[in-house]
Amino acid sequence: MVNFLMKAMIKRQLKGVPDEQIEQILTIVEKNPEFFKKMGEDIQHKVKSGMSQEAAMQAFMTAHKDELRTILG
Repeated sequence: MVNFLMKAMIKRQLKGVPDEQIEQILTIVEKNPEFFKKMGEDIQHKVKSGMSQEAAMQAFMTAHKDELRTILG
């Protein structure tokens, strides 16, 4: 289960996004916590090695596109 602090952080990052969409995102994260943990760690590692956050996220999504497609339905 996604804890209170994680929910608050996600809501803060998604300021301006309708509550219904935020709840959908939280549900997806709750159902696949290991994937999103791996995603965060991988992106963080890439950023620390000099890649921009946007480029790191794009690289992760490209490398894991099939898994993301399954998670997102």
